[in-house]
Amino acid sequence: MRARNMGDRLNWDRDGRDWPNRDASRFVSTGGLRWHVQQMGQGPVLLLLHGTGAATHSWRDFAPILAEHFTLIAPDLPGHGFTSAPPYERMSLPNMADFVTDLMQEIGVMPDLVLGHSAGAAILIQACLEGRMAPRGIISLNGALLPWRGLPGHVFSPAAKLMAGNALVSRLFAWRAGNRREIERLVESTGSTLEPFGLDLYQRLIRTPTHVRATLSMMAHWDLTLIERGLPSLATPLFLVVGEQDSTVSPREARRVRAHLAPSAELAALPGLGHLAHEERPRDVAKVVRRIAAQLGLLPPSSI
Repeated sequence: MRARNMGDRLNWDRDGRDWPNRDASRFVSTGGLRWHVQQMGQGPVLLLLHGTGAATHSWRDFAPILAEHFTLIAPDLPGHGFTSAPPYERMSLPNMADFVTDLMQEIGVMPDLVLGHSAGAAILIQACLEGRMAPRGIISLNGALLPWRGLPGHVFSPAAKLMAGNALVSRLFAWRAGNRREIERLVESTGSTLEPFGLDLYQRLIRTPTHVRATLSMMAHWDLTLIERGLPSLATPLFLVVGEQDSTVSPREARRVRAHLAPSAELAALPGLGHLAHEERPRDVAKVVRRIAAQLGLLPPSSI
């Protein structure tokens, strides 16, 4: 007998019972989706977007630190965590940008500053390029902003499309995630080290087939040539924050963005940190965010 129905999506009463910052959570319905959103703090509005395959748990220690200076809004992306999924073919970069901006309009605020981790950074840049958001700055934290080059670009996206279209594959991934060592290897492959509770939360997500399928669907429909073409015309100040040990998105990619596509972008290196830098050393990364906010005039210099 199985311990849980592997066809279920995450259930808030069961899987969210000890969800980080649960007291800040609420659910918002708009555009045919039921969003899980966390909101906390006071001050300039800072929107946080997690990356592919993650959820609001990734801000568990980072968000409360920044909530001392900002009004934080952090949703689970469509199909991720506790947010319902749209039709999987609608999980393209432009559609995800539209979903997020629709959510912000429903909440009734627009962000003064935005921070996206990994694929979350691409979504925010796309929203700004489309003129649907106008923050004072964009912080890309280990942002996945450029298309795969060479053979991976010809292999991974078609493979993701094939896997996303097969519900059995999502169930297989979820079944494998029952092995704790698989989760440990997955996190190790990012160049980061997490505490046991952080690993528990990733395992909880990856054991859920609907979350896995949303992750694969984003990968399948992602077209980062939109960002590559649009970056030279991006009017919003861009800040590239890079974990030097990131083995998921090479630090070289951020330097390539700055050198060839967005020469006015500022780059801040985080020595010794990997792709999940904000989960490894949240205070250090929060300090970088406060410095950027002060530079943009959103916080006083004394807040750094």
